[in-house]
Amino acid sequence: MPFQANDRIVFIGDSITDKGRKKDPLKLGSGYVRMLHDSLLALYPELSLKVINEGVSGNRVIDLARRWTLDVMDHRPQWISISIGINDVWRQLDSPDGEQVYPDRFESVYRGLLDQTQSLPNCRLVLMQPTIIKEYPDTTGNLLLKPYVEIVDRLAEEFQAVLVPTHQAFLHFLQCNTGLDLTTDGVHMNSLGDTLMASTWLEAVRSSKK
Repeated sequence: MPFQANDRIVFIGDSITDKGRKKDPLKLGSGYVRMLHDSLLALYPELSLKVINEGVSGNRVIDLARRWTLDVMDHRPQWISISIGINDVWRQLDSPDGEQVYPDRFESVYRGLLDQTQSLPNCRLVLMQPTIIKEYPDTTGNLLLKPYVEIVDRLAEEFQAVLVPTHQAFLHFLQCNTGLDLTTDGVHMNSLGDTLMASTWLEAVRSSKK
């Protein structure tokens, strides 16, 4: 794995990243971030990695922008992992009359956040594709997600970031017709969904160029 001793890894995103972190004494929550924390510390105890969870339920990319300095930049991390996009689409479905973050704005704001990270020395970016909205590939939510996934892919290439193909991993799992659920409600992960996110993240980072 391309980590150095004492690296700080900040995870930022919405409720899928949050996963009850404020009620957790370690402030990690019970989701994929906690799984990655435990895996990385168990596998590489000599590195003393620091995992920081800055997920906030309900967040869209515009919310990340409002707290980017305090919750990301001020940590001076060596790694920043971003998982965002589900609520940017979900608000279009449950609050169509509200302020919306359509693809063009999503890309503009997201790119602005990544631009800011260029001032951090030796910081690597990890961009996670948004996962799914309902556990059927052809739902309205998943169709609306497609341009957001494409934007994350494009930004990962532009900024030479590690791309975590979470959306593709979830679609592949659904297409296998296992009969098993990945979420509790079509969006929020059960333990299997968190495991799929964590394992996809680990594989992407492991396979990245050092």
